[in-house]
Amino acid sequence: MSTETNIPTSSTLGADAIDEAIAKGIDFDGSPIPGEKLELYHKVMGLEAGRQRSGVSNTMRSRIVRIGAKHIPQEELNQMLNDAGFAPLKEKEVAFYYSGK
Repeated sequence: MSTETNIPTSSTLGADAIDEAIAKGIDFDGSPIPGEKLELYHKVMGLEAGRQRSGVSNTMRSRIVRIGAKHIPQEELNQMLNDAGFAPLKEKEVAFYYSGK
């Protein structure tokens, strides 16, 4: 009998890990991703790919806030945004990302 642990591997780390798993159609546990889920994902991502962008800086800031809020305390993230020349956290962002913490 073997003991299974949830030790992250190189295939489950980093920003590209999800995209690589989706491209293979296989979840991190080795199980196949159902075709219906893949089809819906590709449909929605196709819509997103055709959306007009508002600018690289805006997208960078959005990603920093969305991902940074998972890892960085509110005041620290806000200061980091300010120091880098981005707009500070908006009330709606604080409410959405930090209200449950």
